Amino acid sequence: MSYQRYVALGDSFTEGVGDHDDTRPHGVRGWADRVAEVLGAASPDFGYANLAIRGRLLRPILAEQLDPALALRPDLVTIYAGANDILRPRVDLDDLLATYEDALARLRGAGAHLVVWTAFDPGGSATFGALRGRFAIYSEGVRELADRHDATLVDFWRLREYRDWRYWDTDRMHMSSAGHARMAIEVLDRLGVPHPLPAPTLVDRPPVSRGQALRTNLAWVRDDAVPWVHRRLIGRSSGDGLSPRYPVLTHLG
Repeated sequence: MSYQRYVALGDSFTEGVGDHDDTRPHGVRGWADRVAEVLGAASPDFGYANLAIRGRLLRPILAEQLDPALALRPDLVTIYAGANDILRPRVDLDDLLATYEDALARLRGAGAHLVVWTAFDPGGSATFGALRGRFAIYSEGVRELADRHDATLVDFWRLREYRDWRYWDTDRMHMSSAGHARMAIEVLDRLGVPHPLPAPTLVDRPPVSRGQALRTNLAWVRDDAVPWVHRRLIGRSSGDGLSPRYPVLTHLG
């Protein structure tokens, strides 16, 4: 099936954080841009909008992005939301999924085909492993939503290659360029769209001493972990003040 109007909704995952490209809006590219480039290569009339903003919780995503997305009359919508909610000290997963389903129903009712994601399995993460149960419950809920709304499901939980840290950026929270490239392939394959995208090249990281590893970990705590916690304590977001990268339908050449 071909698509003519693709709108991407969500948070940093969809905005493209971690896939650094200074030539693009917000200095990132991301898997959604890569998908749009493939879809657009087949049609000069294709349009792509990316409304995702980093740091957004599920309800702000829906409040800010849902109506603008519907106004663009998309025939394809990708939406990844809820991960930032799961990381909060408290979250009502049943209420979160019910809110999510209402939005999916509106998008599906408007004629858009949907692509949704489970959460990633954090079982191998020293940082987020303690929340594995939350991630698992949320993921099963998303699988049910995908079934009910005939959505294409990308089961991130089962993409075990993402246990390889080369698929993650140095902040240990967002996918690297290789991770985004791999995700673009997964989305296109799940949609059944032929594409020429090659498997990402994974660059081996040189071995480091215990001292170097300690210094790297301390730098990560200082530069990434502490600011991330501080923003949550004061109710701020890394996306405050940002506008969508592509707020109107655009053809990426």
